[in-house]
This record gives sequence, structure tokens and C-alpha cells, in this order.
Amino acid sequence: MQDFSNTGSTAEIDSRETVTGNVGELVAAMTLKEKVGLMTGSWRTQFILPYHHLIKKQYNFTPYCNTGVKRLGVPPMKFCDGPRGVVSQRSTCFPVAMARGATFDPELEHKVGVVVAREIIAAGGNFFGGVCVNLLRHPAWGRSQETYGEDSHLLAKMGVAVTQGVQSLGVMACLKHYALNSMENARFKVDVQCSERTLREVYLPHFKACVDAGAASVMTAYNKVQGTYCGHSKKLVTDILKQEWGFKGFVITDFIWGMYDTVEAATAGIDLEMPWPKFYGRKLVKAVNKGRVDETYIDEAARRIAGTTLRFSEVLKPHSDGDPVAACKEHCELARTVAESSMTLLKNDNQVLPLKKGSIKRLAVLGELSEIQNIGDHGSSKVVSPYIITPLEGLKKYLGSDVIIDYQSGENLVAAEEACSAADAVIFCVGYRHSDEGERIMNSEKSPGGDRDHLGLRPEEVSLLQQCAPQNTNNVVVLFGGSAITLSDWDSEVASILFAYYPGMEGGNALARTLFGDVVPGGKLPFTIVKDAAHLPFFDKNADAIEYGYYHGYTLLDREGIEPAYAFGYGLSYSRFDLSDAHFLIKDDRFEAAVSVTNSGAVTADEVVQFYIGCEDACIDMPKKVLRDFQRVTIPPGESKQVTVSAGIETMRWFDEHSGEWQLETGRYKLYVGNSSRDQDLITGEVVVS
Repeated sequence: MQDFSNTGSTAEIDSRETVTGNVGELVAAMTLKEKVGLMTGSWRTQFILPYHHLIKKQYNFTPYCNTGVKRLGVPPMKFCDGPRGVVSQRSTCFPVAMARGATFDPELEHKVGVVVAREIIAAGGNFFGGVCVNLLRHPAWGRSQETYGEDSHLLAKMGVAVTQGVQSLGVMACLKHYALNSMENARFKVDVQCSERTLREVYLPHFKACVDAGAASVMTAYNKVQGTYCGHSKKLVTDILKQEWGFKGFVITDFIWGMYDTVEAATAGIDLEMPWPKFYGRKLVKAVNKGRVDETYIDEAARRIAGTTLRFSEVLKPHSDGDPVAACKEHCELARTVAESSMTLLKNDNQVLPLKKGSIKRLAVLGELSEIQNIGDHGSSKVVSPYIITPLEGLKKYLGSDVIIDYQSGENLVAAEEACSAADAVIFCVGYRHSDEGERIMNSEKSPGGDRDHLGLRPEEVSLLQQCAPQNTNNVVVLFGGSAITLSDWDSEVASILFAYYPGMEGGNALARTLFGDVVPGGKLPFTIVKDAAHLPFFDKNADAIEYGYYHGYTLLDREGIEPAYAFGYGLSYSRFDLSDAHFLIKDDRFEAAVSVTNSGAVTADEVVQFYIGCEDACIDMPKKVLRDFQRVTIPPGESKQVTVSAGIETMRWFDEHSGEWQLETGRYKLYVGNSSRDQDLITGEVVVS
């Protein structure tokens, strides 16, 4: 297996002196046109080149963000999108980011980042636009599949991991979409209102974590925040990102509709307009010459762009043409491993799973999604891989000719019922596809994707489950989708439920190996599945303005005392884990929990130990508990492992809107350690902060 371990660090890149010497002197040697050229997407075909699948053409190179300044040795910036792989003509298609969030495994995500970097370099690129760390506020959001889940700490850990993996080979990573972007249909117009405390505590910490980890670039969102477009927001871009957080990289707009005014964007701190000059280019040169934009803004942007590009170019790992990289065997194997690690077992009555290969002679496979290449959104995140293994293909390959597989789409319910009755086991493949959720490429009611109107399955899929599952109690429901799917109208009818998300090019192979026990599910839900959509925050996919409150997901349900259908962090195993002997303390200004985790089952399996913290004596409104650490561990049967999880005391600070300062409550804190966010799955203890 290819070694995907870290080969460098962003800190090392940031500390390097460029071969050209002082960047300030370099920028001083540039003409105004050259500096503005660095700030401007370079040509109109740039937008369509990475998305050749939309126009049915093939291209052999990566497009430019800018062409650099050749005479001064500043290299061009070449962009590849993401986040489930490299958006190019041939790449490894990983499971979507939401599935990777379900792994709760930053080390594995770092390996994904390294592979992405290798394939970008092989394509001739040096800039990855696929680190999406937007918070999942509501599961109806069509592009939720592109991010890691509903919890800020999970977003931070996974975002940092992929950022550092990508940048370890000298490829620049871009965080997106900054900030409060969590709706699709109204993304170009919606004005997101929220309190300053909500902004600082809920929607920005994961961006800051990735900035602190050395991310090279940040992409602004389309939406407005508190009345101002993100691409015009001096508060977000300059005051918070560049000054408060000390961000040293460059800021780019999202494509085409990322800004609407030359002066407002330039003075807000936007360094690079993408993908072509609508408001920069000649318009920006003219604005400078007329005194409407001070040239110091241009110099600052040029320093950031040239300095970052040069630092990373010095450690960019060259690609040998004789060494096949894109979608090579090792990369595809990693894609399968990631898919297997993400599989989340929600229900397993009567231990139906794993299925016994030797005892099944006839298998019924029901549902259209069984034979569809279903890897997620077909918008800007679509990866073109050399093959995609469907669930049906994976099962046929795994079982061979010894097992009769009876596939039924479900259109004919009588035939489906007969197939169930005659089979030794039944697998239902149901859920969503790219036409149901994803990026809305065209702003039209007829365009595919966008935000969801409903959170449940299609009525025909519900009917399929309700009518066919009772015909054979040895049944498994495999769910596909990018976010939470409500199950309460049918989950009592079925024996077992496995959430597969959008599992990537190797998804069918990973699914078969999981269903038959070669792989033990270890994924955990990166979101909450509610019993009733009314338990979620208000969502209007066509809103002109919307209020984002302080609570969502598991923190909202905790506050309201509502039991979820399946909790954030929840996931079963083919084994059984017992957590015991928990100890809680404060050590070196850190909250700490140590717990013994015993695998009391019969197979080696993974468990995710989760650490939540809440303040018992808070004088202000605070969540009952928030995730502050987690660790995925592998334990052989009959063995125990001592697991320590911890978080700095400062991670429990709250933002005081009156003083503009971060405050820390003193008094009693409740610490929770366990294997989901449910109270019954947690061991609790108390410590005192004085």
C-alpha cells in the first residue's frame, strides 16, 4: 500500500524564505497592470475547463487562476476543484466529505489530502479549491454532502487534516465558503442574520482552526451576512480573517457572482476575483488611476498572492510522466478503505448483519439505486473516475456465481414481494441521487439538485419498504444520501439499516465487504436524524433573508429536551464495546477524560470515543454539551484500550458582545465521555474551573 503519511508541514512552508528574496521588493518591481493581473482570473474558458463533464468535452490540463509574473519568476496559479477528489478528466473519486466526516478519522482524511495533492500535481495544478468546512445547519441543504457534518469541532478536525495533507506536497489549499453558507437555492441573494456571538462561536471556529493550521487561501461565499455580500465584507475578510486571526494567505471570490463592485471588493480585502475579470482587471486599474482605490490595497493583495504562491512552489513535489498517479491502484484502494470506514450501522435487530455468505443461496436486491452510479452531486464537485462500482456490481463480484441475485427496481411491487419471499436475505438500496440534492447549476426550477423539499424517502421507496420488508425479516436497508434522512415512517418495518452516504468509485465493493462482514462498520453519524422535521431549525430554501440562531442539531435537541431518532455520533458495530473506569480532571489547563474501552465481542472492530463538555454554573445561555475531542481506536476481541481525550479550557470560552472579548465561565463543568451524543451512551463527571 502506498505510504500516504505526512511529507511536510504548512509551518515549514510558511517559514521558508523564497528564492526571490523579499516579496515586498518583488512587488515593488511590478507594474500596476502586473499586480492587478495577479488579482484577476485569467481567461473566460477557465470556468468550464475543470467541469468538462458539463459540456461533454475532454481537456488535458488544469486551468489558470492567474498567469503569474513570468519576468519576475512568480509562477502561475492553477486551480482544481473538489472536495471528493480532483475535478479533472480522470481522478480518484472518494466518498463525499459527509461520508468522510462519518469516519471521525482525521488521520485517514490526511491521507485523502495527500492523494488529492498527488493527483493535482499530476494534472499540472498547484491549487485545490475543495476544503469545504461550512456548517450543516439543516439537512435540507442541497450541498451538505460537500462538508463534514453539523458540529464545529468535527469540521475543524477534518478540515485541518485534509488541508495539511494537501499542503504537505506543496499544493495550496483553499477553504470555502466563508461564511455562513448553508443553503443552495437562495445562495446568491439570501441575507443571513445572526448575533455576533452566534457568528463567533458557531459558524467561524472551524474556519479559524484551518487558518491556524496554515491554509493558503480562503474563498468567500455568495450570500450576504448581516446585510453585506461576503465578497464585500471588510468585517469578515479584513477585520476578522486577516487582522484578528493573522491570516497570511490570500482571499478569492467564489466563481462569477462572488462580488458586484470593484471598489467595495478591493477595499474589503478581496485579493483575487474568480474566474475572469468582471470587476477587477481593467476596471481595477482604472479605479486605482482615478484614486477610487488606493494602490496600497493592490500592493497588499499582490504580496499575499505572490508570496504564498512562491512559498508553496518551492516545495511542490514534481510529477514524473512515467509514474501513473491519477486513479492508480493504491489511490483506489484508499478510496475503498475510506468508504468502508464511513459505513454507519444504525439498526441491527436480531443480528441480521453481517450476512452469512455460506448460508445465502438466493439474494434479493431491491431499489433503483442498486444499479445506478450514485456518487453524489454533478455540479462543481463532480469527479470523473475511470470506473464506478454500483451496489449491484459489488455484490455480484463479491458473491460470484454461487449466489443467485434477483434484482428488482421496485417499480413492480408484486414482483418485488415475490423476490423477497423467495430469497434467503433482502437488500434494499434507497435514498437520494444527484437530481435530488446538490449544486444547482442553473437558477431554474427545472434544474437538478438544489435544496430538498422533503427529508424522507420518495413515496414509492417507502411503499417498497413497507410492503416488501415483512415478506422477509432477514432484510437490510442501505441508505444513500448526503445528509440526514428521516426514517420514522418505515424504520419499524425493517431489521437493519446501514447508512452508506455517497460512497465514491469503490462504493459497491466497500458495501459488499461490509454487508458480509469482511469489514466491521465503525462510522458514526456526523449529523442528527430527527423523528420529526419540526424539531429542526426553520428553513426556507427561497428566502431573501433568514435568521441563524445559536442552536441547531444535537445542541438544539438537548436544549428542548427532544429525543432524536438517531443521535449525532451514533453508530453500531458487529462487535460490542464497553466503556468503564472513567476518570475526569483538569491538567495543564486542559479538560481531560480517561476511559477504558473493552471489545467484548468476537471480532476486531473500531470504536469512536467522544468527549463532550458543558458548563453547569454558566451565568449565560450555553449548550448542555458540545463535542470537544474524539478518537477512533481499533481493538481486537477480548482486549481493552485506555483512551485519553482532552480539550483546552479555552475551547469553552464564550464571546461577550458588549466587550467584544472572549470570556470563560468559572465554576462546575460537566464532562462526558462515550460513544455517541445520547445521554445513555455517556459517562459523566464534574470538574471545577476557578
